[in-house]
Amino acid sequence: MTDQVVETNEKQDASAKNGAKINYVLYLASIILGITGLIALIMAYVNKKDAPEWVQTHYQFQIRTFWIGLLYAVIGGILTFVGIGLLILLFYVVWLIVRCVKGLKALDKNEPIENPTSWMF
Repeated sequence: MTDQVVETNEKQDASAKNGAKINYVLYLASIILGITGLIALIMAYVNKKDAPEWVQTHYQFQIRTFWIGLLYAVIGGILTFVGIGLLILLFYVVWLIVRCVKGLKALDKNEPIENPTSWMF
């Protein structure tokens, strides 16, 4: 019977891991499509509480990625009228890519995000 419990836990872990991986891909797609970032945010909020603890760090990281990224994008959008906004928007895109790659790399190693509350990378 314990083998069955272990197998069930492994399936749940794999499912949660796949959900987090899909979110990272959705965030990367949001660079072009935009709306997929909002879908990833909703999925992260919905799946976070049922995920294993190490995957919860990924969901927290993804949630913060959305909100901090939205702040960067709004500030960059406003400041495009003064000229510096394009640099901020470029920084935002690079920042988003680095965070997603960092998250995917940790996810593939079955590791939690070291500092999911970080503003940077």
